[in-house]
Amino acid sequence: MPYSAQFRCISGCSARFPLHEVLYRCPSCGDLLEVEHDSTALQTRSPEEWKSLFAKRAAILRSPYNSGVWSKRELVAPHIRDENIVSLSEGNSPLQHLPRYGKSLGVEDFWIKQCGLSHTGSFKDLGMTVLVSSVAQMVADGARIPAIACASTGDTSAALSAYAASAGLQAVVILPKGKISTAQLVQPLANGALVLAVDTDFDGCMALVAELADRDGVYLANSMNSLRLEGQKTVALEIVEQLGYEVPDWIVIPGGNLGNVSALGAGFRMMSEIGLIDKIPRICVAQAEHANPLYRCFKNDFKDFEAIVASDTAASAIRIGNPISRDKAIAVLQKHQGVVEQASESELADAAARADLAGMFCCPHTGVALAAAEKLIKRGEIGPDDQVVVISTANGLKFGEFKTSFHEGNLAGVDSSSLANVPIDLPCQYSSVRETVIRFLDASD
Repeated sequence: MPYSAQFRCISGCSARFPLHEVLYRCPSCGDLLEVEHDSTALQTRSPEEWKSLFAKRAAILRSPYNSGVWSKRELVAPHIRDENIVSLSEGNSPLQHLPRYGKSLGVEDFWIKQCGLSHTGSFKDLGMTVLVSSVAQMVADGARIPAIACASTGDTSAALSAYAASAGLQAVVILPKGKISTAQLVQPLANGALVLAVDTDFDGCMALVAELADRDGVYLANSMNSLRLEGQKTVALEIVEQLGYEVPDWIVIPGGNLGNVSALGAGFRMMSEIGLIDKIPRICVAQAEHANPLYRCFKNDFKDFEAIVASDTAASAIRIGNPISRDKAIAVLQKHQGVVEQASESELADAAARADLAGMFCCPHTGVALAAAEKLIKRGEIGPDDQVVVISTANGLKFGEFKTSFHEGNLAGVDSSSLANVPIDLPCQYSSVRETVIRFLDASD
């Protein structure tokens, strides 16, 4: 049976539209869209047949099945023809066990899903391969799309620029001036994108991109475009597959524009529909204290959401005060017995440093999620026998300034003296080196 999918409005109007239409919101009511798959067709394969198919594809080294997204193409984007797939071998990122770090918290079954070990260094690759492939197919079918554009705090711009360059499409990136890391800025520049550094925050950039899409026909690549979320939902599928089709008790994920938690919920919902899992995890969305509108809404039982003006945070990629996907995220949290926690600048920096001492090299956004997990464990919401997976959204190597400033004691608002580590300058004398090493080892006993 052929597999198919379509856009569906998330509101009560439930209007439906073909995936090849350029749509980001419902034309009838203005609400966001989601991708609805033909679950009846998907259920014609048994759970064991799906598992066997995914396992077989995992051994294939050639494109598109060497991608963690396209190896599950029927569940993601069945409308894309082979010749239009734009893949950079994204996904299949490691699920790393951190027993030493977990034991220090009282939960040894502690894991990090390393989504930053992807082509451009973040989970955004998973969604961008689907979005750019969809645009490539529209262009092949005669659509006129002059460029693909995004507002970004860094990682989205890198992913869009790389995939657009691979497809021979033009990318336009609007960034908040001075609010992203150097590594994040240079990625879209290197891939030939038109990069506009605008004197505003992410929400201001988002408004500009939305207007460009509405008035000038550029294709919008932010997470309000639900095609992105179809690729990102494969994080949930990969975690379950890597755990032998066992579902963890908790997943903790950083939240900015909130598309990622929406995608996570969609992934678990689809696995449940086709019988791959028989339970769903609890989800915690972690926000930086300086950019915490969802946390404030959660503390009010999700009754009223109010946008805020986000302030400076080391977790720059989630410095968003008016997240587009908030309604989708709230629906996921309510279904998954979800909670929202926040982390101060000191808490996120210290949590990242503690995980680093167990072998990681965490970005500040992962630090936010780790700090949230630490709080839940301390309060007893996460129990000692629970299995916990923290989503690491980006590669720590993108945030060298954050790491350097922490260890040099120059990170704003953070006292890092108890965890900082700096090189010790010594003359080229064996006695000096030996004395320092022995003194260090004695102090460590």
